[in-house]
Order: sequence, then C-alpha cells, then structure tokens
Amino acid sequence: MQQRQEAARKLVGARVRHLRHRRGWSIDHLADRAGFHSTYISGIERGRRNPSMWSLIRLAAALECRVGNLFPPEAEALPGIGGNF
Repeated sequence: MQQRQEAARKLVGARVRHLRHRRGWSIDHLADRAGFHSTYISGIERGRRNPSMWSLIRLAAALECRVGNLFPPEAEALPGIGGNF
C-alpha cells in the first residue's frame, strides 16, 4: 500500500510541475497564487508531501484547472487503483 501511495504522490507531483512549467511559472509564483509556502509546493512536486483534498482544490484554482487535471491518466494504472483514482 505504501508503494502505491508513494507512486500516486509522485505522479500528482509531476503533473503539478508540468502544469506549472506549461504556464511559465516559478514555484514561488504558484505558491503565492495558492497561498502556500514554496517549500510545500516543492515537496508536492517531488512526491514528498501528501496534499489534502483542500490543498489540491487550492492548487487547481491557482493553476486555473479542474482538480481532476492534477491526476494524470497514468495514475489509473497503479496496482489497486484500477480506474478508481
């Protein structure tokens, strides 16, 4: 279970980084928009943090996307998730 959680955190973190880079934003800029500290955003992007649902909602709003966009399609292929991600 822990391996699945780590894999999911890394996938979500990579997706947040991708969306941030696509907008040409720094970590500091995203952190300011979302109301977080830059080290928290960095931790999410590296898969070291397990953001709450509220944090994901704030990130999505800051990135101007839907919360579902923070979950890449590859996440559905994680063992034990099976499309329920």
